[in-house]
Amino acid sequence: MKEQLSDIRAQALAALEAAPDSAQLEQLRVRYLGKKGELTNLLKQMGQLPPDQRPAMGQLANEVRAALEAALERRAQALEQQALEQRLAAEAVDVTIPGKPPRLGHRHPMSIALGEIEQVFVGMGFTVLDGPEIELAQLNFDRLNAEEGHPSRDWSDTFYFDTDSRVMLRSQTSPMQVRAMDSMPLPIRIIAPGRVYRKDEVDATHSPMFHQVEGMVIDKGVTMADLKGTLNTVVEQLYGAGTRTRFRPHHFPFTEPSCEMDVQCHKCAGAGCPTCKGEGWIELLGAGMVHPRVLEMAGIDPQVYSGWAFGIGLERTAMRRFKIADLRLIFENDVRFLEQF
Repeated sequence: MKEQLSDIRAQALAALEAAPDSAQLEQLRVRYLGKKGELTNLLKQMGQLPPDQRPAMGQLANEVRAALEAALERRAQALEQQALEQRLAAEAVDVTIPGKPPRLGHRHPMSIALGEIEQVFVGMGFTVLDGPEIELAQLNFDRLNAEEGHPSRDWSDTFYFDTDSRVMLRSQTSPMQVRAMDSMPLPIRIIAPGRVYRKDEVDATHSPMFHQVEGMVIDKGVTMADLKGTLNTVVEQLYGAGTRTRFRPHHFPFTEPSCEMDVQCHKCAGAGCPTCKGEGWIELLGAGMVHPRVLEMAGIDPQVYSGWAFGIGLERTAMRRFKIADLRLIFENDVRFLEQF
């Protein structure tokens, strides 16, 4: 048995030292030290030895096992170091080679349109306000003179959170006008951009989630002429001098008198097409003089102060600005489309 232990030791140490990789090293471990390995099988024969020889053979067997385990550990570390050096050599970077230029992103057409609108109004002395998208119906409707029974308050048009119709996703950014009247000193010149939500069917010009920019001016001696002049100036700043607009009488509970402002369709130049639904014009915004009752609810004397307000759809502004024929393209996140801007 002593000779067998010596032979196993010599053969195993030579084989371990020559193992080319970790897989081969594992096979050698199983061959010599596994449950059915050569050393283990030899140790099972210890019971056949005379009792006086067993201690010496046991000690020798333990020395052989320790030697093999130490050799196994050394070779494993050597192979690991070798693999690391090979990987470092393969992944070496020549820092003198010019790098790849980073691919820069760019602003979304909606962000570009909003930035241009804000720049125009800030240049006129307006303040930009931001507010919550989850709003109280009191601010979204009641304080804007839209009483119970108004069509815009119906469940088929508005996203409510409770059965009492008190908390909702705002359908307009007009509540920020109410907040401004309650908290800001007169005179007031503000715009309020942000996301709004209505139960519209998706088509080329409508979406259940879209963006608005609402504005309001309250001061002494404000007239409808100020409203029209300001909006025409804004449109020309956005779309170029000579852009054709059209004001039509309308009704909004928040304003009296009220109007809607259209711009000539950029797709067909007024001839009529699917984008403008054959009308030659695209509705851009609603506007009007702030209703005296709205001023009174904010504690502002309508005999002294007057004001005007408007709400513009940012998507439609971007469509006219960049000649986009279908609103859905704005939300589909198709890189081939967005890279054009």
